[in-house]
Amino acid sequence: MFRHILIPTDGSLLSTAAVESGVAFARDAGAQVTVLAVVEPYHVWWADTGSPSESEVAGQKEVGDDISRHLAEVERKAKEQGVPCTVLQVTHEHPYRAIIDTAKTSGCDLIAMASHGRRGVAALVEGSETTKVLTHSSIPVLVYR
Repeated sequence: MFRHILIPTDGSLLSTAAVESGVAFARDAGAQVTVLAVVEPYHVWWADTGSPSESEVAGQKEVGDDISRHLAEVERKAKEQGVPCTVLQVTHEHPYRAIIDTAKTSGCDLIAMASHGRRGVAALVEGSETTKVLTHSSIPVLVYR
């Protein structure tokens, strides 16, 4: 039924478990996967609104390097299971939008993601990325808890 599954990840434990479950699901379904990491821009707020500071650039690079290592490990594990895997890393202010857009442009017919997101007041104010994907996606979403 599903031929191409998008699996978003942020490298957290729950997200990593969802990736493993999503890859196993893809293996059983004979599907390929695209694993996506969305990095929100790293902002350091100073009174000076000029070009990005050295700490801002260094912070973005460190986050990007961590995610790149995580994606390489995910790709290796997927290929060990015989699952065709593409990994993508994008920077976007709104991760849910990047997830939906990537699913559409990549021709995915399912998004499989972890349920975790913001909690407490932040969840009330900003909402979780999973909830936003569920609300705005026209592509089916499988949520791992």
